[in-house]
Amino acid sequence: MPYGSVFASGLFAGKVVLITGGGTGIGRCVAHELAALGAHAVLIGRTAQTLQTVVNEIEEDGGAASFHVCDIRQEEQVKQTVAAVVARHGRVDGLVNNAGGQYLTPLEAISAKGWEAVISTNLTGGFLMARECFVQSMTRNGGAIVNIVADMWGSMPGMGHSGAARSGMVSFTETAAVEWAGRGVRVNAVAPGYIASSGMDKYPKELAPILREMTKTIPLGRCGTESETSAAVVFLLSPAAAFISGSTLRMDGARPQHRSGWPIRVADAKVQQRASIKPFEGFHRAQTPKLFQTDAAPTKD
Repeated sequence: MPYGSVFASGLFAGKVVLITGGGTGIGRCVAHELAALGAHAVLIGRTAQTLQTVVNEIEEDGGAASFHVCDIRQEEQVKQTVAAVVARHGRVDGLVNNAGGQYLTPLEAISAKGWEAVISTNLTGGFLMARECFVQSMTRNGGAIVNIVADMWGSMPGMGHSGAARSGMVSFTETAAVEWAGRGVRVNAVAPGYIASSGMDKYPKELAPILREMTKTIPLGRCGTESETSAAVVFLLSPAAAFISGSTLRMDGARPQHRSGWPIRVADAKVQQRASIKPFEGFHRAQTPKLFQTDAAPTKD
């Protein structure tokens, strides 16, 4: 069963697109869709085995992919990795800055080391990747960059370090869009809300009930899917978005617009099946997070 993309077959034929954090979750899904549409997907991450697994999946599905092990927080590694990609493929047409990570903790408990680690992963690393793709290739050939941020509007209680980094990435997106437009480079961002991604399985099991309850705060009544996120990324990389730059596309089921004290009417399961808001599940290899697998057997401590 191939990837069920809504975009035209061959849309990215001959294009080379880098996807950081391409070994898991949203990054894995984006890599699959881009490869299904003809791109050579270059996966960037820190764990070779995980990246190789996704490359194998893509090749089994008839696509083209490769990977490079790189810690995007390390400037020299980033320079060398982008140089290796350019040496092999001749250019970089697109970059998806997807790699990120954070942990749940209140502000007063975040150490300087913890704060810097999250800022480095979610902001500095994305900047370094974008800068090197621009300097080493896009300044000559143009290109498109999509930064993955988050729903940080109205604050991110419990993840203040991540909120600060994501806000910074939105500002970087807007600035880069202006500075690099003269070279034919577009820079945009996608801000996913609650997405039913495998990344949820990394959170402590104690958070599972809380995460399940969060759907009640989303007017559309459900979490988004990895393939819905990927579709937003692919659109912004595509020729259809040729006049879009410096924008952040929010995909969150209208959750940030919900106001405390205002009655919220959440779409129930029946309404969610209407064509206008029915979940899009184009990713044929998607895996439901364990916390949403209602038929899963109970686990033992």
